[in-house]
Amino acid sequence: MPELPDLTVYIEALTARVVGAPCLAATAVSPFVLRSVDPPLPALVGRRVQGVRRIGKRIVVVFDGDHFLVIHLMIAGRLQWSPAGPKPLKVNRRLMLALFTFPAGTLVLTEAGTTKRASLHVVRGADALEAFARGGLEPLTITETAFAERLRSENHTLKRALTDPRLFAGIGNAYSDEILHAARLSPLQLTGRMTDEEVTRLFAAVRALLAEWTDRLRRDTGDAWPAKVTAFRDDMAVHGKFRKPCPACGSPVQRIRYASNETNYCPTCQTGGRLLADRGLSRLLKQDWPRSLDEMEEMIHR
Repeated sequence: MPELPDLTVYIEALTARVVGAPCLAATAVSPFVLRSVDPPLPALVGRRVQGVRRIGKRIVVVFDGDHFLVIHLMIAGRLQWSPAGPKPLKVNRRLMLALFTFPAGTLVLTEAGTTKRASLHVVRGADALEAFARGGLEPLTITETAFAERLRSENHTLKRALTDPRLFAGIGNAYSDEILHAARLSPLQLTGRMTDEEVTRLFAAVRALLAEWTDRLRRDTGDAWPAKVTAFRDDMAVHGKFRKPCPACGSPVQRIRYASNETNYCPTCQTGGRLLADRGLSRLLKQDWPRSLDEMEEMIHR
């Protein structure tokens, strides 16, 4: 799922192309992508874009007349831009969900896979827009005091707390792994048991990692459209790097799998060498589940 750094670059690219311009056409290619009926999608046609912003992990396109287009990309949704001209961008029609045409080009909402979860809402008025706010604090603008209070407001694991949109906005599976690795904290540590020093370390990691990746994606994109939005990047430290060496210590990165999600971490840097129980494998192996990297190596070489 695109998170704060990727969404920021999307918003900046879209702002440069559509703010001040009228929407010439709006089409829902998939009958399932539009989740609202009033106002109808054609109500956006002829209205000028006044701005583009973010609410949590949703992109909001602000139109005149107090109209808003709310886009939630979910896991596999992506935005593509087809410039106006004789050679428009070729987009696989099977992936198309919606099209929005402007004088400079067409914004195309696509989604890979068979499970269509991305969504569009057209709403009118600030109150209707506010309904999409989950209450999460913006991690790049809050103070450390506000961060600590929100973090400790409920007793959850750090992984859950960072990715809970009611607590913090824009952080998902990928960047939470990177943040926790940078802070040298276990994804399963409970927020209620954190020391002040650990909270300070986590706050610094949140600010540094999100700002660093936002700047990095900006540099990589330049004036072009951000075409490579992905949760798995080669230069990430641990996310998506199962069994690959940790860049800090060289230990093999481990994972915890649950449902369709996966948490990656370094045992040496984050858990004092202890392996965190993978629900599937630990249930299968029971008492034979290795508790450390050394035990895991012994199992592999038996």
